[in-house]
Amino acid sequence: MSMITRSAQFAVAAAAGVAGEYFLDPDSGKRRRHIARDRALAMVRRPARKAASSAQKAASHATGVARGVIHGATTQDDQRDPGRLNDQGLEAKVESEVFRSPDSPKNAVNLNVEAGVVYLRGELSSREEIERLVESVRAVDGVGSVRSLLHLPGEQPPAKEEAQASDA
Repeated sequence: MSMITRSAQFAVAAAAGVAGEYFLDPDSGKRRRHIARDRALAMVRRPARKAASSAQKAASHATGVARGVIHGATTQDDQRDPGRLNDQGLEAKVESEVFRSPDSPKNAVNLNVEAGVVYLRGELSSREEIERLVESVRAVDGVGSVRSLLHLPGEQPPAKEEAQASDA
């Protein structure tokens, strides 16, 4: 055997002797063994806990995104304009602003909103009254466009596809 091999064997034997004395000491050996065991187990548990925590965060984020999609989370347009009304809110706003006055034709006109477009249906007595109503609806803040399905007495009501488009 060479001198280097013998020196390495001696160093390993000496280290084993020191470790044995350190851990097998009658006064403190048990405590030292337990501390060494706990530290070794902690080194194994820490990465497992971090992995579990990361997995839990990813699962929570995915659940939030899925629930947002299911329950109609805000779109980018809603985030840019938080005051934008949905169809029901816009319909209520138009009804309250346009049909507020006592001389308005609220019983002769049916109003509904689909995808931000206000549809007016019904029968009015003159073209001027129809035009005034369409203009007053168009003037309501938040109305994108107005489709008039209004007609005069004795006329055939226009179909939805043939409606006059009036973009705001």
